Amino acid sequence: MKPQRAPLKPLDEALAELLAHATPLGVVDVDTFDADGRVLAQDLVSQLHVPPQDNSSMDGYALRCADVPQPGTVLPVTQRIPAGASGAPLLPGSAARIFTGAPIPAGADCVLMQEDCEALLTPGAADQVRVQTVPLAGQWIRRAGEDVARGAVVLRQGMRLSPAALGLAASIGMARLPVVRAPRVALFSTGDELVMPGAVAPQQMPPGAIYNSNRFFLRALLKRLGCEVTDFGIVPDQRAATEQALREAALQHDLILTSGGVSVGEEDHVKPAVQALGQLDLWQIAIKPGKPFAYGKVFRKPTGSRDVDPAPSSCHFIGLPGNPVSSFITFLLLVRPFLLKLQGASDTAPASMPLPAHFAWPRADKRREFLRVRRNAAGGLDLFANQSSGVLTSAVWGDGLVDNPPGQAIAHGDTLRFIPFSELLA
Repeated sequence: MKPQRAPLKPLDEALAELLAHATPLGVVDVDTFDADGRVLAQDLVSQLHVPPQDNSSMDGYALRCADVPQPGTVLPVTQRIPAGASGAPLLPGSAARIFTGAPIPAGADCVLMQEDCEALLTPGAADQVRVQTVPLAGQWIRRAGEDVARGAVVLRQGMRLSPAALGLAASIGMARLPVVRAPRVALFSTGDELVMPGAVAPQQMPPGAIYNSNRFFLRALLKRLGCEVTDFGIVPDQRAATEQALREAALQHDLILTSGGVSVGEEDHVKPAVQALGQLDLWQIAIKPGKPFAYGKVFRKPTGSRDVDPAPSSCHFIGLPGNPVSSFITFLLLVRPFLLKLQGASDTAPASMPLPAHFAWPRADKRREFLRVRRNAAGGLDLFANQSSGVLTSAVWGDGLVDNPPGQAIAHGDTLRFIPFSELLA
């Protein structure tokens, strides 16, 4: 009588358990130029107002509203204030030629853009300006601190820095930023059937061999998440070779990520190898595609010792399934948030949106399904015809996933939870 297998673990439960193991890494300072995509390790507090003083948002003339009771008023131009200069106090009954970004002179309470004025330039006489409209107090003046006030938190700990965030950090004088250290990830594939593109011509591929596609998209996904990746190549389907690769990878890395070998076949050596060198805490997830997923730790032994340290340091281990779509989807749903949590990110969940199905899916599965779909011109979702876990074309054709609950058939017009790839690949 075969022993009963443990029930499959629901995705949300698996993700919560996985994230509980992801303690943020240490903090490093990086040049603000190089911080795009990194996760901020502490709040940034501004030490100054931005802008630092009232300034003009237009090229034009700074003046007093009281000096322009009606359109057509002519005022003498007593000074010229370019950006970066500081003007003198404005004399009553006069105007100052001013340019965008220049400080507002004391006494002025508005700016009129040059399109609403007529410069009167008479040779041998003082410059004058005819004001064509009656101004309003505060017009075209950017107030000191209207963007950022001194003492304000401008960027929060745990946010992933964007190009706009880098500009904001620079605007408060931050040349370097404290960010969580980038995860060091060791990547390798298992499988004697795998061949690297370029090693064998397509027409010379031996029977049963396939090109190693997973290695390419996994490395790219890791790089997009800011990881430092060491590629360990293809490990043979041998227990000893698998254990040796795990030992070496654990020494200098925060995470070992493998593809293939985490199922229950006789040639799937990753699971027992991890158990021999550490512990395996999680595997077999109730999702389709992607059931054979593994999480564990590989212990690092002290140098020169054959004994297991009673409290050894360890390296995270995640084993993805070998089928390319299964590997791709489980990375997006589980590895991505895990790596973001390692980097201290406060928000790891992708945004989703409700969209109507423009297809039918009558074959309800007992597992939670992630179907490859694409938005159409009518605002609905089309389904890729072949949802097999080996058809990577579906992930290229599609622009997102439908998160379909267990046991749920889909009829045309049903509202579905759509997760764009733009969210999952950001």
